[in-house]
Amino acid sequence: MASSYTPLGVELMVTGENAGTWGTKTNNNLSLFEQLTGGFKSLSIAGGAQTTALTIADGALTGTAQFRMIELTGSISGNQIVTIPLDIENFYILKNSTSGAYTVQFKYVSGSGDTFTFAATNKKTAIVFATANDGTNPDITEVQTGGDVVDDTSPQLGGNLDVNGFDIVSTSNADVDIVPNGTGDVVLSADTVKVGDSGAAAILTSNGAGTLTVTTGGATDLILNTNSGTNSATFDLFIDVLGSGASGVTTTGADATVYLAKTVNVPADSTLVVVDSPIYLMEADILKGGASAASDLDLFVSYEVIDDA
Repeated sequence: MASSYTPLGVELMVTGENAGTWGTKTNNNLSLFEQLTGGFKSLSIAGGAQTTALTIADGALTGTAQFRMIELTGSISGNQIVTIPLDIENFYILKNSTSGAYTVQFKYVSGSGDTFTFAATNKKTAIVFATANDGTNPDITEVQTGGDVVDDTSPQLGGNLDVNGFDIVSTSNADVDIVPNGTGDVVLSADTVKVGDSGAAAILTSNGAGTLTVTTGGATDLILNTNSGTNSATFDLFIDVLGSGASGVTTTGADATVYLAKTVNVPADSTLVVVDSPIYLMEADILKGGASAASDLDLFVSYEVIDDA
């Protein structure tokens, strides 16, 4: 009976055969074992869209699929496919050193099993396992090693992300975007949310031309404090309008009462200053006060120029 070969090309000799060459064949097998477990092959796949078939050479060291690590090189001008024979069971370290923004797919020569693909911009290294788990549709499975997130075009967390004392940052003055899907919200589950760089002025603004609304979660007050809640700093409220627009306070609830200052508590030995600068009225200007429709209070200040000539 003649020798047989494994899917990776190792010669299995029958008892009593190969007299006088058994030692040579055994040494060749040992060399192949070494190449299969630690050998390196640089293989050019340069060119347009094409399929490159890796080979097995029975009893020899020349097959292109008989190496542990395979570096794929060359300038590619189209998507590439690299195949291995259907019965191989082995793991490979693949390095994508090609130039050109095209994909490189690693798969069995036939069947509809899972494959592995380097994205067009992924010029990294991957470990893949050729499972030979089906005679017709075997799978190629990537071995996850916890490498760079940049290699994963759709990364997902398997649990809570612990920043471990570090920050989530960007480079080149880029924004950090948190974008929920659809009608999802961004929920900051903390008692205190801080904005702004240390020591710098902070701005809270709407993204685009939409209205910025600040709403409490229940029948509670909206409180604005200064100086870390000590209120020991000046509190300035500006309503700035450019052009011919109007500023005002509007209530949207029916039968609602709007208080700009319902109750003002002034501590002892303190002074309440409502207006700390003169208000100069030009001709036809009016300083008004008002009340609800049920009230008869209407306070205003105006002036009229009297010509005594």
